[in-house]
Amino acid sequence: MVPQRRLFWFRRLALAGAFLAAAVVVLGAWVRLTDAGLGCPDWPGCYGHIYPNAGVANAGAGSHFAKALHEMIHRYFASSLGVLIAVLAVWAVRFRADHHQPLLPAVLAFVVVCVQGALGALTVTLLLKPLIVTAHLLGGLSTLGLLWWLALAPGTRQLTEREVALRKYALAALAVLILQIALGGWTSTNYAAVACPDLPTCQNSWWPQMDFRDAFVLWRGLGINYEGGVLANPARVAIHFTHRLGAVVAGSILITLGVLATAAATSARLRVAGLLLVLAVALQICIGVSTVHWGIPLPLATLHNAGAAFLVVCLVTLLRALWPAPGRPAPGKPASAINMVPLQRADPT
Repeated sequence: MVPQRRLFWFRRLALAGAFLAAAVVVLGAWVRLTDAGLGCPDWPGCYGHIYPNAGVANAGAGSHFAKALHEMIHRYFASSLGVLIAVLAVWAVRFRADHHQPLLPAVLAFVVVCVQGALGALTVTLLLKPLIVTAHLLGGLSTLGLLWWLALAPGTRQLTEREVALRKYALAALAVLILQIALGGWTSTNYAAVACPDLPTCQNSWWPQMDFRDAFVLWRGLGINYEGGVLANPARVAIHFTHRLGAVVAGSILITLGVLATAAATSARLRVAGLLLVLAVALQICIGVSTVHWGIPLPLATLHNAGAAFLVVCLVTLLRALWPAPGRPAPGKPASAINMVPLQRADPT
C-alpha cells in the first residue's frame, strides 16, 4: 500500500475511533447519571457473567437489571474502543519509518486507554470514589482528543506570525478547559449538580453558605460508598458554585481564543475552527443554564457531557490548524527557500 493511501485509511480508522470514544463518554455519563455505576459490582464481568443476567442481577441486594444493562453496554463500547486503539498503535509502530506517520499520539492513546481500563475497574471496586470517577472522565475525553488529532491531517501551508503567536494562548486555553471539565466531573460525582437550583443566584443568594474545606477533599479513605454522595449541602454548594465561576472564566478565555483565531486566520480551516469553538462554548453555556433551570433532567445532563466532548473536539481542531506539519519552513521564510539550489547563469560563450 502506498504511503498516502495508508495514511488515508489510518486517519479514517482514527476518525471511527473518535466517534466511538465520543459514544463511550456519553454512555459513561448516562451510566453515572442513572446511578448505574455499581449496577455490576464486579469487574470485568457482571455478577460473574460477561453479559447482564436478569435473574442474577435482580437477585442481588438493591440491584436492578436495567442498571446492570447500562453498565455492561458501556463496558462493551469501551472494550471495542480499546481494541481499535491497539490496532492504531500497532499500525503506527509498524510504519514508524515513514516520517508522515503519526507515532507518539497513537502510542499515547494506547497508554491512556489502558489506564482507562484500570480506572474503570477501580471505579467499581472503590465504590464510585469521586477522584477515580473524575479521572476516568478526563481519561475518556483525553482519548477522544488524541483520536481526533490523529484523524486530522496536518496543515500544509505556512503559518503567519500572528497565527504562530496564538499557539501558546491555545495551549493555555486547553489547560483551562481541562480544569473546568475536572470541576464538572467533581460536581457530578459528588452529586452537587442540584445544590444550586436557581439562576443566576445560588440558594437565592449571590454568595451562599459554602464549605470549601470539605468540598475539595480528594481522598477520604477506603470502604466508603459514594453512590448518592457523602457531602453535606454547604460543601455541595461550594462545588457547584466553583463550577459556575469556572464556567465564566473558561468560557471567556475560549471565546476570546476563538475570536482571535478567526481574526488572525489566513485560511478557511483556522477560521472555521475559531467559529466552531465560539459556537461550542455558547452551546455548552446554554445547555448548562437549561439543565439547572429545568431541574437537572437526565437528557440535558447527558447532553452537557456531550457538549464537553464537542468543546474538546473543537479546541483540538483549532490546535491542529495552528500546529506545523513536519518539515514546514519557519514563519516568514518562503517554502521555496527549502533546499533551494541557486540558478547558474548561462555562459555567453
